[in-house]
Amino acid sequence: MKEWSNKWVASVKPRKQRKYRHKAPLHVKQKFVSAHLSEVLRNRFGKRSLPLRKGDEVKVMRGSNKGFKGKIERIDLKTSKVYVEGLNVKKVDGSEVLRPIDPSNLIIIDSKMEDKRRQMIVERSRETKEKRKGKGG
Repeated sequence: MKEWSNKWVASVKPRKQRKYRHKAPLHVKQKFVSAHLSEVLRNRFGKRSLPLRKGDEVKVMRGSNKGFKGKIERIDLKTSKVYVEGLNVKKVDGSEVLRPIDPSNLIIIDSKMEDKRRQMIVERSRETKEKRKGKGG
């Protein structure tokens, strides 16, 4: 039996979708860990969402911590969870640990753009958006 296949993403069966996400290699799971951009960044980059990176400033949009703003401290690709600086949960023994958050519940307020690959992604989408405007007008 196959370990993983990119053909499974085309399936409409929930079981196969879960299997696709669970058994995906890390380079594919990186794409699952993405969040929407704020209105300001959306207008500046010409994109709706970006994959999350360590150091991005995010805002929690859902859950008991709605409205909390902080920087991403860690991303766990195996569980597809994000850990935001300052968002802790108290354990029974009294110690505090970072609370894992699903990336779909976050919005990127300020993105860290030092990475050249990330700059290329944004530039590429900006170029295609300009081409579409030229053809349509």
